[in-house]
Amino acid sequence: MLDPKLFDDLSRRVAENLPRGLQNLQNDVQRNVRSSVEAALAKLNLVTREEFEIQQAVLLRTREKLKALEDRVAAMEADAKR
Repeated sequence: MLDPKLFDDLSRRVAENLPRGLQNLQNDVQRNVRSSVEAALAKLNLVTREEFEIQQAVLLRTREKLKALEDRVAAMEADAKR
């Protein structure tokens, strides 16, 4: 999941920019903004940076293996034509 500090920072920024009369409700607003943002992001199909990098490495290895197999098949086909 995303870094919880991101939610805290975002909710704090929103609450700090409220008009003076509403700043008394700052803690409630921070909690509500945080939960609203978390709920909205939870609906998205997101992965962490770590998960992305792992899958990227797996894909790179798979491509390398595929290239090696393609080269072997091409060599075998060339031998078969001789």
